[in-house]
Amino acid sequence: MYLPHPVPGLVIRYAYLWQSEFSKGQEEGVKDRPCAVILVTTDDDGEKVVTALPVTHTPPHDPEAAVEIPLATKMRLGLDDDRSWIILTEANR
Repeated sequence: MYLPHPVPGLVIRYAYLWQSEFSKGQEEGVKDRPCAVILVTTDDDGEKVVTALPVTHTPPHDPEAAVEIPLATKMRLGLDDDRSWIILTEANR
């Protein structure tokens, strides 16, 4: 299977682990969801470390904590046409 080279701005499908799930002892997210790669670094061993933010259909409780994805952008990314937000207050590495 072809995996693209991780770069900021790439949208991937990933079993995102929410903080609330982690707090309950889960080690992996319950479903794959779109996630936005925001940072790619290299650790001391030369391995890539990817930081991604989750994309959700659930409107944020705090509008300042998320960015709504414009419909045209969602269509370009091959996502559905429901409203979606990138959550800025959580990240997985």
